Amino acid sequence: MKSLLHRLIRLDHLITHKSTGKPADCAQKVGISERSLYDYLRILKDMGAPVRFSRGRCTYYYAEGGHFHISFLSKEKEAQFAGREEGALLGA
Repeated sequence: MKSLLHRLIRLDHLITHKSTGKPADCAQKVGISERSLYDYLRILKDMGAPVRFSRGRCTYYYAEGGHFHISFLSKEKEAQFAGREEGALLGA
């Protein structure tokens, strides 16, 4: 049985490459029901993903460039990242 994380990664990949197809097709590609697909899309949206559906291309896509990056972040790397983010906000 695939985990929630693996399914979200698969869904992100399909959306990033604009290859989801219609909702029923996308659900099949991810290995979930169509009803569950809407729950997964809600999770992505709740995490800030600008997910949209193109009726013309019959695919989900991100309204702006980007993708999810899920990995372990050590305290040292986290501090470096926080410093860069703070500098960017201050216009450094």
